[in-house]
Amino acid sequence: MRKPIVALVYDFDGTLSPGNMQEFGFIQAVGTTPEQFWDMSNQLAVREDASNVLSYMKMMYDEAHSKGISLRSESFREFGKDVVLFEGVREWFKLINDYGRSQGVKVEHYINSSGLKEIVEGTPIAKEFRYIFAGSFIYDERGEAVWPGIAVDSTNKTQFLFKINKGIFSARDNKRLNASMAEEKKRVPFTNMIYFGDGETDVPCMKIVSMFGGNSVAVYSPGNDKKRAIAHRLKKQGRVRFTVPAQYTQDSTAYKLVCAIIDKIKADNVLQQFSK
Repeated sequence: MRKPIVALVYDFDGTLSPGNMQEFGFIQAVGTTPEQFWDMSNQLAVREDASNVLSYMKMMYDEAHSKGISLRSESFREFGKDVVLFEGVREWFKLINDYGRSQGVKVEHYINSSGLKEIVEGTPIAKEFRYIFAGSFIYDERGEAVWPGIAVDSTNKTQFLFKINKGIFSARDNKRLNASMAEEKKRVPFTNMIYFGDGETDVPCMKIVSMFGGNSVAVYSPGNDKKRAIAHRLKKQGRVRFTVPAQYTQDSTAYKLVCAIIDKIKADNVLQQFSK
């Protein structure tokens, strides 16, 4: 019997980290505050009726160049080193991997974020992910960012769930994504997916995973009543099945929940064998 694969898919900002990744180094480097940066970005999006994601990427480009700051991929990775993570995140992946292994289940972790892939790659947890689906820049022959290469917003994040489902480890490859594939050939069934997000921008992904029989989880920063209220509203609206504080230690609610879901996936997989 083939070992089932369980995919844990995470948003990043507000889910694994308490803030937006640009706020841990980049914004300070260009001499502004998070409030000023996001206000300028939002004003640009409104004025031009443009994508919020493309607008923040342009603001990063413009602000860095106006301050003479290099925008090489290595620079973004350096900023990633300063990203703050929620309690227990660094140890989380081994805990879940070990539990999955003890249950005869292979666990994989994925990022599905509107942030920047290069910054995530600079964090100490980058090596834990099977693939990082996120925004990125195109770089010229000198290695300098010149144009957005991939912009990921709340709706096109859903395509990456289908790529995980089919085992496509490429942000660009849409040919295989749109090709027909028998259910039994798909690498990770949606029933084996657990999606973690923190807010309304995650709703399309939460709904897709839940609709196809997987589990969506809304996390919230401990002690943040506003975030907690958003998470509980998402549950009440049927967008997610579970809400948990963004704590990732072995004694956390998140750990106990994921272990319980893995147990169920294992049991369902065994039952399926009897029906064949």
